[in-house]
Amino acid sequence: MPPTLPPTLPRRALLAAGLGGAASGALAAPALAQSAPELRWRLASAYPKNLDILFGASETLCRLVAEATDGRFQIKPLGVGEAVGAEGLLDAVAAGSLEMGHAPATLATPKDPTFALATALPFGLNARGQNAWWLAGGASELFAEIFAKHGLATLPGGNTGAQMGGWFRREIKGVADLQGLKIRIAGLGGQVLAKLGAVPQATAGPEIYAALESKAIDAAEWIGPYDDEKLGLQKVAPIYHYPGFWEGGAMLHFWLNAEKWKALPKTYRAALQGAAAQVGAEVQARYDARNPGALRRLVAGGAQLRPFPQDVMEAALKQANEVYGEIAGRNPDFKRIFEAMKTFRNEEYLWFQVAEYTYDNFMIRARARG
Repeated sequence: MPPTLPPTLPRRALLAAGLGGAASGALAAPALAQSAPELRWRLASAYPKNLDILFGASETLCRLVAEATDGRFQIKPLGVGEAVGAEGLLDAVAAGSLEMGHAPATLATPKDPTFALATALPFGLNARGQNAWWLAGGASELFAEIFAKHGLATLPGGNTGAQMGGWFRREIKGVADLQGLKIRIAGLGGQVLAKLGAVPQATAGPEIYAALESKAIDAAEWIGPYDDEKLGLQKVAPIYHYPGFWEGGAMLHFWLNAEKWKALPKTYRAALQGAAAQVGAEVQARYDARNPGALRRLVAGGAQLRPFPQDVMEAALKQANEVYGEIAGRNPDFKRIFEAMKTFRNEEYLWFQVAEYTYDNFMIRARARG
């Protein structure tokens, strides 16, 4: 929780200035009250309300914006399906029937695979790299042009970190085990697995348990331990594979109707930018804090942790690069931004190999020694 502010500095002034440095100066309360209009927006989440970290991101943003504007800018958070389903969310925001949404950019992959790069793609950046690329590596400027073509503006809205490979009714011991495997997975990850013989399935989150139990599907990826635990999938598909190489660091976004974003008073834009910065930090922190305990509970409940075999990882990487080459051949935007991501990824891993990986590897081995 943020510290309590002294009486001389109202909380709304700090928030309007932009949490995380999103704006340059504090806004005096009297000026806000005199000049700012009263606005009522709606923010549709792609997530159900029982996913407290993901839906909670929308709740937190709405609360912070209201506090920053002394209640004059109110945004109502809506769970998935209350106004629109996840698949239609970005279209609804672009059309102006909703002012905002919170969702991964991968929802728009069927229309333009370039969007996938804004969230995650197989063997892309990890969470820290994705955040660095977006906030300091030029990605936000590259994507602003792409999103504007679709009537959208965006603010980063958190990162799940590396996801799990999902729940399987039988262990994957090699590439051959992927042949005919019916797996709940979407987007470019599904395209990669399809090249290895798997059969991607479009199964909604609430339907995964029943689909696995009835053997309509053989496997399903969801998110990670904290959210997966809510589905109880270890009871019907006990093999818990890792890592989810298709989402090594999934960045979420707050989507805004481009025209309504431009029309906002500067103080309201600053409030939104500051609130999104706060949410972005909190989402990943909460996953990092809660996934370890959830993983322990899942294993105690019957989950069997299994890494994907090396040959599966290598084969998937090869097929992923083939998919990207095919897309780049017909989509100049994807090619341009994918090349920029690859360059940034290579530089990030140069640094991580020297410092982060060396340190983490030592600490992980020290933990194993007790």
